Amino acid sequence: MKAMFKLFRFPILLVIGIGLFLWILTSRWMANGKRPLADGKYEYALVLGAKVNGKELSNALRYRLEAALEYANRYPAVKLILSGGQGPDEEVSEAEAMKTFLVERGISEDRLILESASTSTYENILFSKKLLPRAVKAVTLITNDYHLKRAKVIAKRLGLKTDVVLDHAPKSIKNKSQFRERAALLKTHMERR
Repeated sequence: MKAMFKLFRFPILLVIGIGLFLWILTSRWMANGKRPLADGKYEYALVLGAKVNGKELSNALRYRLEAALEYANRYPAVKLILSGGQGPDEEVSEAEAMKTFLVERGISEDRLILESASTSTYENILFSKKLLPRAVKAVTLITNDYHLKRAKVIAKRLGLKTDVVLDHAPKSIKNKSQFRERAALLKTHMERR
């Protein structure tokens, strides 16, 4: 048993070391995604979709929308692009669910632009960019704070300058999504798309 431990000690320590390095690296990337904070200077804000359970918003999407509602009320000239398609277990598209939430809370429908075909963060931004007037080269991103860095990287690759609105999700929601988002962020950096 002791001889076996000695044989595998280096590979085990190497894997642990690489894992720790990647955790620290992605932590720094994610922290850098939270700036600059939006101040209403961009005409459009892009609200990225998240899971809808039937017609009910997931907690992640609810926190994004609460941040979007607060921002829309603070900056009434800003138009919101609601981006998210319809998954197999969703009765409505994420964009339609977001619209319902915001309209029920007083946001005028003429401030809302729906993008209902996307199935990923990359598609959210790509398809939403196509809905913008050609002259628009900057948007405000509204999503969960742990998701912002990846969204900013994708937006930059697609030629969009961004600022951000942070959500107010509790740590329990953020912690639940940390591993998935870190893996997705690494994948985004490796794919270069």
